[in-house]
Amino acid sequence: MKKLTETMKQMLDALAFAHAGEYLSGREKSRILSQRSGTIEKAPATPEPARVPASSSARRVALYLGSELPPEVMDYVIQTCSRLQHELTVLTFQSENTGRALMAPHRQALDAAGVDMELVTLSGESVSGLRRYLRGHPEVAFLACKDAGYLGHGYLNGTQSENALPVPVVVVTTAGESSGTQGQPASDDNSRGAVVA
Repeated sequence: MKKLTETMKQMLDALAFAHAGEYLSGREKSRILSQRSGTIEKAPATPEPARVPASSSARRVALYLGSELPPEVMDYVIQTCSRLQHELTVLTFQSENTGRALMAPHRQALDAAGVDMELVTLSGESVSGLRRYLRGHPEVAFLACKDAGYLGHGYLNGTQSENALPVPVVVVTTAGESSGTQGQPASDDNSRGAVVA
């Protein structure tokens, strides 16, 4: 049994040595390989990779921010991010200062819920700019928007293609939007809440 244990230790050391060799330059590998057999030089300690913030790999919810942000939309987004343990990316075509001003009243609620937020300003036409951003960020689970805005109104009225964006779109209805879609009165179930397009 002792021989097996020693053999296993040697195998594990060899695997660790081979793995460490992946990070060596060609010159360092040659120097180590040219050593006499029997002597084992330990591979130099590899530098620890630069710390990447945890938020870069975390799943995210995207919020399309227009010129106003109803509290119902922000409440939905905060509750969803907190429940799913996702972080928040706010996408806007407004200036960064305008976006930060719209988000300022909700900062305390975001902090209290433990939701990390980043603000991204986009350029170009709204749907193509959103599509371009979302295709390059697979960590985004879905996009939320308000019903009264350009994007949400297009989804609710059927003028926006359901496959226009590469992620699901959740249209959050607000209390201020009392009319239904296509001239129909809003039902009690649909007057407030979220509609997935």
